[in-house]
Amino acid sequence: MTRPSDRPDTSRRRILQLLPGLSLTPWLGCACGVDAAEGWPKGLRRARPGDPAWPDEEAWAGLDRAVGGRLMPVRSPLLDCRSDPARGCADLWQRISNPYAIRDEAGLTQTLGWREGWISEPSAYAVAARSSGDVAAAVAFARAHDLRLVVKGGGHSYQGGSASRDSLLLWTRHMGTISLHDAFTPEGCAGRTAPRPAVTVGAGAIWGQVYDAVTTRGGRYVQGGGCLTVGVAGLVQSGGFGSFSKAYGLAAASLLEAEIVTADGAVLTVNHCSHPDLFWALKGGGGGSFGAVTRLTLATHELPAFFGAVNIRVQARSDAAYRRLVGRWIDFYAEALFNPHWGEQVAFRPDNRLSINMLFQGIDQAAAQAIWRPFLDWLGDHPDDFSLEAEPVIFALPAGRLWDPVFLKELPEVVMTDDRPNAPEGNIYWAGDAGQAGQFIDAYHSTWLPASLLEGDQRDRLAEATFQASRSWSVNWHVNKGLAGASAATIDAARDTAINPAMLDAFALVIIASEQPLAYPGMAGHAPDVDVGNRHAGAIRKAMTTLRAMLPTAGSYCAESDYFEPDWQDAFWGRNYPRVAAIKRRYDPDGLFFVRHGPGSEGWSDDGFTRMATR
Repeated sequence: MTRPSDRPDTSRRRILQLLPGLSLTPWLGCACGVDAAEGWPKGLRRARPGDPAWPDEEAWAGLDRAVGGRLMPVRSPLLDCRSDPARGCADLWQRISNPYAIRDEAGLTQTLGWREGWISEPSAYAVAARSSGDVAAAVAFARAHDLRLVVKGGGHSYQGGSASRDSLLLWTRHMGTISLHDAFTPEGCAGRTAPRPAVTVGAGAIWGQVYDAVTTRGGRYVQGGGCLTVGVAGLVQSGGFGSFSKAYGLAAASLLEAEIVTADGAVLTVNHCSHPDLFWALKGGGGGSFGAVTRLTLATHELPAFFGAVNIRVQARSDAAYRRLVGRWIDFYAEALFNPHWGEQVAFRPDNRLSINMLFQGIDQAAAQAIWRPFLDWLGDHPDDFSLEAEPVIFALPAGRLWDPVFLKELPEVVMTDDRPNAPEGNIYWAGDAGQAGQFIDAYHSTWLPASLLEGDQRDRLAEATFQASRSWSVNWHVNKGLAGASAATIDAARDTAINPAMLDAFALVIIASEQPLAYPGMAGHAPDVDVGNRHAGAIRKAMTTLRAMLPTAGSYCAESDYFEPDWQDAFWGRNYPRVAAIKRRYDPDGLFFVRHGPGSEGWSDDGFTRMATR
């Protein structure tokens, strides 16, 4: 297959024709007092409804015409029901427990807020974009009228990046086309880059849809996220760990080309031959910071014969036994599982339970069972200290079935389905992810664990710190979210991304977090419990402090991190941050695309409406 040739005309001239009556001075150049030496507008404040600068009805009507009638006012059913419970909100929480229902609402996000941080509030208007031309028109309008601009695809941002009150929303939900290529060459790279099998994905697609197209029906593998309803564009721009990252690397490292609308309204095709600096920044520099991505092309990989899973629950009968279990697990992981075959999670819980939920690829069921036999035999040799809560589950299945909706619907304990009338047949999601729909976060901390902790006497330090941290809260190792243990080629590809290089030497990302399900402030019967949230946050902070005491740095993954991270530039991007920030200044000098704790956000208020300082 080849790239479509009938793209809409998204040139500057065309956008000018589509937006009659706009004041174009601020679009073509900065409208505020500018310090030429510094480059930032002085005293810039984004317009809000009721401000003299807020667009009038005629201006909004012009934008509506420019986007083919796809401008819409945005309402949040949460706010409607909070202000008027008699409105007919009986089914509200049932709807919000369904991630596909949330996805179809412009005014909702998958996470509803964060304790003392943010709450999900709707934009004033949204452009339900269906083309890069729609996106370019909206970007031009926001720039002309000094509007706060928000981009939402999957709407899964824990940090609240896909929602902002009084903003204009670029809603890419309807840009979900998926096309497979037998041999893709990035634009302008003919003769310089060998063609590769690939998939081109619209910015509104989610990973479940892409896996179904690429793997179930296409017989290939594409590196993406674990959660089936996460948006493709946001995950790639954040870096993109998935269940099999140690085998296939970052989603960002598989990016071959992207189409992006930048702050000046230009529609650019970027790859390593065209705008290579921006292309690099999109590979892990943070979602929504450099422009609005409208299309991505990702390399696909040969599919292994099998994918498989391991589920084991071990209960230790005393603290002393549990400390020994933690140490034995670390030895077993380092010696048997620290390689490209294994990924996903292990949880160390305060009640002295070890919960193992891992996935594997490239080996069959018999091989997986043989690998785990020494660990299970060790447990069986100590019946007075350990017990299994259930029979261990170790199974493999043909790789093409892992994301097959028809097959998975026969396993209701594994997946849940979109229960709305006339919902698409492929709308499934992992049962284990169900609690994320409508969650309200109490606290969320993460940090990478360097592979050096798996060496020799360092294992005992790691075991002790993990045990002590688990006295306060559950400690979750995501061993697929660190590339140590991967092949040299996989690590080299990830090195050419913007993400914090600390992850190259990390064997796992530790996540310690808590959330309250189906909760929103001010909602009778569903308001988050403040006292509970504060207690949880304190315990989580204590647990993470215990772990970080043994780490030389506190690097973290930008998409799964603390909302209040004080040293976020270094934590998220490390030594890459100066380069990331320079690219941000080049392509978005006025900060139109604001993301809190994203590149270039230092000089803005937390809500992105007020310029606080010149750079």
